[in-house]
Amino acid sequence: MHDIVYLRDLKVATVIGIFAWERAIRQKVSIDLEMASDVRRAAATDTIADALDYKSIAKRVIQFVGDSEFQLVETLAERLAELLLREYSIPWVRLRVSKPGAIRGAHDVGVVIERGR
Repeated sequence: MHDIVYLRDLKVATVIGIFAWERAIRQKVSIDLEMASDVRRAAATDTIADALDYKSIAKRVIQFVGDSEFQLVETLAERLAELLLREYSIPWVRLRVSKPGAIRGAHDVGVVIERGR
């Protein structure tokens, strides 16, 4: 059993899409993360060194997504999950990547994936 550290609705501008006009602009994507982490040690010591540092993770996600130029949200989600599992040694991540306003009449579209080691 794991506790979950989460980050909701992180908005990042990036190049994403399959159409030529999408490749020429930056669009906002929204990212939700849920990451498995045992928070007992951090709670006991009350120090960030013992916690999953969500500020550090947010900065890394912003940098990675902002620098990316994927065509598909599926690819962005997969690569981001791989990065988080590798760089933060977390055992499990669920992430949602959406493109707000991509489909007329819908709030957003996207994918939700879960990956673990």
